[in-house]
Amino acid sequence: QVQLVESGGGLVQAGDSLRLSCAASGRAVSIATMAWFRQPPGKEREFVAGITWNAGRVDYADAVRARFTISRDNPKSMMYLQMNSLTPEDTAVYYCTVRWKQESTVPLHANEYDYWGQGTQVTVSA
Repeated sequence: QVQLVESGGGLVQAGDSLRLSCAASGRAVSIATMAWFRQPPGKEREFVAGITWNAGRVDYADAVRARFTISRDNPKSMMYLQMNSLTPEDTAVYYCTVRWKQESTVPLHANEYDYWGQGTQVTVSA
């Protein structure tokens, strides 16, 4: 089992930045793919960004590619999402997730991941 705890969400204005963190415990995540998904109000959960176990591959949703940066710190069992130039369309609950596979690609579908955090709310006002 692994526990994932997200932090760093909040209420910001358009154009601001936020940094989300995901802390993993209970099992080392150094060989796992990790990712961020988000669920906007009234919509389905969607892929935001993912990173393979050694950071050899990162992928982003088109909507965030030029603005968000995903990173990880395996010794600390942490993952981060730096979000810049936020817009109201980024408003959502952001979830951290892991997939226990040492792979070279990043899965894009939520059902391919094994564990999820409780989420952190990000609200961007116009």
